[in-house]
Amino acid sequence: MVDVLAGYDLSGQVAVLTGAGSGIGKASALTLAAAGAIIVGGDIDEAAAQATADEIRDSGGSASAVRTDVTSRAQVDALIDGAVASHGRIDIMGNIAGIPHNKMVAEVTDEEFERILAINMKSVFYGCQGAIRHMIPQGSGNIINISSGAIDTPAPTLACYAMTKAAVAMLTKTLATEVGPEGIRVNAVAPGVIHTNFSRHNYTDAEGNEDPERVEKYKKRFGSMAPLRRVGEAQDVADTLLFLCSTGASFMTGQILRPNGGAAMPW
Repeated sequence: MVDVLAGYDLSGQVAVLTGAGSGIGKASALTLAAAGAIIVGGDIDEAAAQATADEIRDSGGSASAVRTDVTSRAQVDALIDGAVASHGRIDIMGNIAGIPHNKMVAEVTDEEFERILAINMKSVFYGCQGAIRHMIPQGSGNIINISSGAIDTPAPTLACYAMTKAAVAMLTKTLATEVGPEGIRVNAVAPGVIHTNFSRHNYTDAEGNEDPERVEKYKKRFGSMAPLRRVGEAQDVADTLLFLCSTGASFMTGQILRPNGGAAMPW
């Protein structure tokens, strides 16, 4: 009988994740660590990244944290190169860091535009470049980029956010064709509405405090748009990343997986 669970054993694999301090990044770090991966987590919030690493180590796993501004190619390179220097290789690159943006096109300033391009798009490009520099000589590797369900459902105020995430999706597909012959897989995850700090602006008061009543309204409103009648949680996305890291996805590359409750069903 085939041992299907063995395919999810990541023992000894080195995973570098950006955005590891919170939300999807933190959930992914904890999940991959639980599967045995060695985690090197980067985040601009060093304390948050360290808290994630501490939680992993307290549970018996292996993890380290590095303050990383993903808008800086030098810092992304340092995160990846440091992981390889410490552990001898990089098996998994998770480009997870990102920010939301909600503003009508006519109102977007140059500063806002450049910032979201830098964080949501350029950082993923930097992460991919930095990872393949090591993965190509290895002859193996697994890159996972975070896109968004916004690429499937145009909506007012989402232009800048959606265009960066669409760019991530196309980068994923194109890079997959380039490095597949080198034994490297490249896939993306395009989550639907996920209840994390990323979406807190939808249900906080003027002081930034979470309003329980608004949280429930938020979940009900967006959950009603999906056939599964709920919004997602960070763990839903982390589980998708785990699948992409497993041998169950060994014949998958250039794909966009959509944990979205069925809110969008593109071909």
